[in-house]
Amino acid sequence: MSETVVPCPKCGSEFTYENPPLMACTQCFYEWNPEELAKEKENANKTFDINGNELHDGDDVIVMKDLPVKGMPKPVKAGTKVKNIRLVDGDHDIDCKIDGFGKMGLKSEFVKKA
Repeated sequence: MSETVVPCPKCGSEFTYENPPLMACTQCFYEWNPEELAKEKENANKTFDINGNELHDGDDVIVMKDLPVKGMPKPVKAGTKVKNIRLVDGDHDIDCKIDGFGKMGLKSEFVKKA
């Protein structure tokens, strides 16, 4: 048994116990696997494309579906290659420059790594 106190990720209670391979909370009855929780926290700050590939600053991506652009008569077409992306925090997690459209933000769920 582990001697360290592992607080519950759901309610924050320190009244938890080990029930191998899981941990359990006596207050909210939530059960979790500490190894899976550590992996989720590790991946929380990473950005992934539509196929699950990790994206980095400077990568090239391809738009996977037509994306309407507010104020423009035509959408960004599927298959458009976007070069030298920059990852940012927020709802639109990719900053880029697209020919014919200029600077814009994209969501990583609509692109794949080129």
